[in-house]
Amino acid sequence: QPTRKASEEVYEEEEEEYEIVRKKVFNLEPQSVDDAILEMNMLDHTFFMFKDIVTGEINVVYKRKDGKYGLLLPE
Repeated sequence: QPTRKASEEVYEEEEEEYEIVRKKVFNLEPQSVDDAILEMNMLDHTFFMFKDIVTGEINVVYKRKDGKYGLLLPE
């Protein structure tokens, strides 16, 4: 077997373990982005999943560290 140089060594990454401690099921009412942000803020959450009233797609709004908002859209 050929020997490997130090730069060619294969390192195995340890898999990070996680545990889901809560599941929440809820009805996604169609709503606008503005209404989703309002509801997220009323719930005092940092993100909120909703069904877009215009497209019917599942979207996520979230509060950024800079205090502004972001919107995640499916491709």
